[in-house]
Amino acid sequence: MTDFDGRMVLVTGASGGIGGATVRRLVAAGADVVAAGRNAEVLDALAAETGARPLAFDLESEDAVRDALAGLALYGVVNCGGFGGEIATPMETDIAVFDKVISVNARGALLVTKYASRGMVERGAPGAIVNVSSQAGLVALAGHISYGSSKAALDNITRVSALELGKYGIRVNSVNPTVVMTPMSAWYWGRPEIEGPFLEQMPLGRWATAEDIAGPIVFLLSDAAGMISGVSLAIDGGYSIR
Repeated sequence: MTDFDGRMVLVTGASGGIGGATVRRLVAAGADVVAAGRNAEVLDALAAETGARPLAFDLESEDAVRDALAGLALYGVVNCGGFGGEIATPMETDIAVFDKVISVNARGALLVTKYASRGMVERGAPGAIVNVSSQAGLVALAGHISYGSSKAALDNITRVSALELGKYGIRVNSVNPTVVMTPMSAWYWGRPEIEGPFLEQMPLGRWATAEDIAGPIVFLLSDAAGMISGVSLAIDGGYSIR
């Protein structure tokens, strides 16, 4: 039920930790993976390692997204491309940063969904889309006015897309992970005054790994999740149940 049998899946943000882990899992499950992102050098290295097809394009350009997806016979999409932005309160936020975060995280995922789903409908082929959202879209996190807003928007894009595309056999879901501790995220989440109180509120009491997120993504893309659509799946160690 999780064998993709050569079906083509596009993964944006493939040069990042969650995106890269998802590419590896999908390749192992027999998918024909298109690893997309902006950093061609990183994508080429991932392609050499996994056999995925590298595809570099800019999520903020509708023309670039449309041209990149033209001719791809996609079964699945993982919208994993993202931008963290800033840690700021509503009083301090830089609106230019806010606009950039919304442009990448919400608008970019919608652009990919727009052109990927068009192709699926034109071919009369069912498919599945998984948006990589965040627990910041489900609960209020201090300092996350831009990022949380973008992910809440992405969750609504997920629900409306599931509603509109279901009649074509296209399922749309999101995963909402907690922090995956990487060198990039450690500058904030690794601070003792941030890490300690946060993990104390999480029932499982640990940070997620990229593999913790990639597994559910692959499941939601697979036939094993054939009746699941419109769901925002928290992968946060129980944090959002507080």
